[in-house]
Amino acid sequence: MAEISHPPMEQLQDLEYCIDSNPPWPETVLLAFQNYILMLGSSAFIPALLVPAMGGTDGDKARVMQTLLFVAGIKTLVQSLFGTRLPAVVGGSFAYVIPIAYIINDSSLQKISNDHERFIHTMRAIQGALIVASSIQIILGYSQVWGLFSRFFSPLGMAPVVGLVGLGMFQRGFPQLGNCIEIGLPMLLLVIGLTQYLKHVRPFKDVPIFERFPILICVTFVWIYAIILTASGAYRHKPSLTQLSCRTDKANLISTAPWFKFPYPLQWGPPTFAVGHSFAMMSAVLVSMVESTGAYMAASRLAIATPPPAYVLSRGIGWQGIGVLLDGLFGTGTGSTVLVENVGLLGLTRVGSRRVVQVSAGFMIFFSILGKFGAVFASIPVPIYAALHCVLFGLVAAVGLSFLQFTNMNSMRNLTITGLSLFLGISIPQFFVHYWDARHYGLVHTDAGWFNAFLNTVFMSPATVGLIIAVFMDNTVEVEMSKKDRGMPWWVKFRNFRGDNRNEEFYNLPFNLNRFFPPT
Repeated sequence: MAEISHPPMEQLQDLEYCIDSNPPWPETVLLAFQNYILMLGSSAFIPALLVPAMGGTDGDKARVMQTLLFVAGIKTLVQSLFGTRLPAVVGGSFAYVIPIAYIINDSSLQKISNDHERFIHTMRAIQGALIVASSIQIILGYSQVWGLFSRFFSPLGMAPVVGLVGLGMFQRGFPQLGNCIEIGLPMLLLVIGLTQYLKHVRPFKDVPIFERFPILICVTFVWIYAIILTASGAYRHKPSLTQLSCRTDKANLISTAPWFKFPYPLQWGPPTFAVGHSFAMMSAVLVSMVESTGAYMAASRLAIATPPPAYVLSRGIGWQGIGVLLDGLFGTGTGSTVLVENVGLLGLTRVGSRRVVQVSAGFMIFFSILGKFGAVFASIPVPIYAALHCVLFGLVAAVGLSFLQFTNMNSMRNLTITGLSLFLGISIPQFFVHYWDARHYGLVHTDAGWFNAFLNTVFMSPATVGLIIAVFMDNTVEVEMSKKDRGMPWWVKFRNFRGDNRNEEFYNLPFNLNRFFPPT
C-alpha cells in the first residue's frame, strides 16, 4: 500500500495566526470590524423576529438590537479574558426562540390590549425567565459538573456534535438566500471566488486582502448593489417577503434608532417571574450549552489550540451563564450562545487570534451606544448574511468531521455511531420543526405549555440530538474493546488541565489569576 501522505495531525497547519499570535494593528482592527459586521446578522434578525410578535414598534426593535449588541460585546470580552479564552464571539441565540414564543403567547400577556404595554410586560417576563434559567448554567459550570460530563466525550462523540453545530444551521443558509436570489447568489459566488480562487493574489504588499478581508469586500460591493436595486424601484410591486428580504430600507432601523443611547440594567422595568416561563427557558439554556461546547471545540481547532480541558470548558460555561444573567438584567430579548458563523470566520481568514475578537467586542459596545451608526450596518439584507452562512457553517461542520481522523473509520461500530448521530441529528429536529407552530407548541402538545416548549426546544436542536445519540452509544457499545478505535489514546491527555503542557499556554487566566483560581 502506498505511503499515506496525510497522517492525522493534532493542529491545522495552514493557519497564519494562532490564538496567542497577533496580526499587525491595522489588520487587527479591520479583522475585528469584519467580525462585528458578521455578528450583526443574528443581532438584527432575532429582534426583527421577536419584537413585533411581542407588540413592539420599530423603535423598540432598534432599542432591543442596541441592547443585544452592547451585552454581546461585554460577554465576548469577558469570555475571551476569563472564560475559555478562545477567540469566540458570544451573541444572541436562536435556541431561545421557542420558549420565548411560549412566553409571548401566554394568555395573561395576550389579554393586554395596548401593544406597547404588552411589549413591556412580555419583555419583563422574558427577563425574569432568563435570570432564573441562567442559574442552571452558572451552577453546572462553576460546580464542574459540565466538566465531569465532558469526560464522556471522545473524538468519535464530538465529531458529529461539532458537525451538526454547522450542518444544523442549514435553514439559515440557502433557504434564506433564495428569498432574494439576485442579491444572495452573487454574494455567495463572490465569497467563494475571493477566498478560494483569488486568495493568493496580493495587490497590496504582502497582505492577502482577498483571503483576509472577504466579508468587508464582498458585503461592501453587494450591499451597494442592493441599495441601487432598492433606489431604482426594482422591488416596488414585489410580494412582501421579497421586499422584506431584498430592500435595504425595509427594516426601518436607521430612522427609528436614537443617535445616542446607553443600555442599562432593568431599562424595561423590574422583571416578572413565573415558574412555567423559567422551566421553559431552562431547555434553551441546556441546548445553548451543548451548541456552545461544539463551537468551542471547533474554535480551538481553528485557533491552533488544544481541545479545551474539562476545567476550562466548565469555566467557559459558567461565564456563559453569567452572560445569560446579563441578558435578563439588561433585557436583550434572548439568551446567549457562541456564534457559529464567527467561529467559521477564523478558518476562512486563517486568523485565530484572540486579540481580534477582543477588539471586535469593542466595536459591538461602541456602535451599540451610537445607535444610528450601528443601525446603518444592521440594515444589510438578510440574503447577504445567508450567503456567508453557506460558507461558514459548512466550514465549521467540516472542522467537526476532521476529529474523525483520530478514530478508526474502518470500524463498523464507529461508522454506525457516526452515521446514526449525523442522520438522526438532522432528521429528528426537522420532524419536530415540521410540526412546530408558535401558537400550538409543536409536536409535543400537552396542557402544560412549559413542558411543550421544553421538549420541542431540546429535540429541535440538531447538535443536542446528535450529542445524546453519539455520546450515549459511544459509551455503551463495546466500550472497553474499542478504546483505540474511539481515539481515546489521543483524547485522554486533554481531559485534565495538566495533561498537556500546551494547555497552560492557551488557557491560563490573565493577570496571574491562576494563583487564586488554580486549575484542576
